[in-house]
Amino acid sequence: MQIFCVLFAYVIFLLYLCTRFACRSINDMKTVVITGGSSGIGKATAEVFAERGWRVFEWSRSGQSTDAITHVSCDVTKPEQTKAAVEQVLAQTDHIDVFISNAGYGISGAIEFTTPEDAHRQMEVNFFGALNSVQAVLPHMRERKAGRIIFTSSVAAILSIPYQSFYSASKAAINALALALQNEVREFGIYVSVLMPGDVSTGFTAARKKSEEGMDAYGHIHNAVATMEKDEQGGMSPRKMAQQLYRIATRRCPAPQYVGGFSYAVLCFLDRLLPKRLVNWIVAQCY
Repeated sequence: MQIFCVLFAYVIFLLYLCTRFACRSINDMKTVVITGGSSGIGKATAEVFAERGWRVFEWSRSGQSTDAITHVSCDVTKPEQTKAAVEQVLAQTDHIDVFISNAGYGISGAIEFTTPEDAHRQMEVNFFGALNSVQAVLPHMRERKAGRIIFTSSVAAILSIPYQSFYSASKAAINALALALQNEVREFGIYVSVLMPGDVSTGFTAARKKSEEGMDAYGHIHNAVATMEKDEQGGMSPRKMAQQLYRIATRRCPAPQYVGGFSYAVLCFLDRLLPKRLVNWIVAQCY
């Protein structure tokens, strides 16, 4: 009986250690870096973390430092700038606990008439910009054997939107990258997650590069994009997404994927249950 009690206590102790170290305590994490932090979801996220006492660094091309947020000038499409930005952060703090890859923009138009330059630029910013940023921060996190990486993706990664195809493709690529990355860095104590927001009311809508080339062939372009932008302008507040990003960052064991907004979570769940042909037809009716 005595041996049983000792073994039982030993097992409980091992389980405690696994919980304590495999899922790092949020109390020890206080430094966050956010790309695209000068506006929209990124700016709101920087503010939410700052309000909770975190050391916040935002990377962007046009932001400005405040009392609570340190701006680092960085174009994420340039690998040398992302590496320099990491060095600049580490010169001011000895660690990066959470890295949120949020920088991005959108284009719209028919696939047939989208120029190669626009298509490449969409992927360069949304996908390769995220890749450059993560490759710059990973050596630091891997050496520390700790860290959280969160990508801001989109529901469009799962429910591809007509006439916003390259944006949808860039976010689907982010989802695939994140899932693969989680399995690669698991042994280093790094957690990787994706947040897929639905419609959010930000300056993203006005910044979208729109093309109506091929209107004579694709007569739905204008109405489809107008519907999409109306949904965005009436969408959720960026602060709501920022608060969800904070919850993901501070969860003891975050999941690989999250959906922003209950109604969008339901849609993504239905996508798993219903035939893909039916889901794609429903999306078509919306636009």
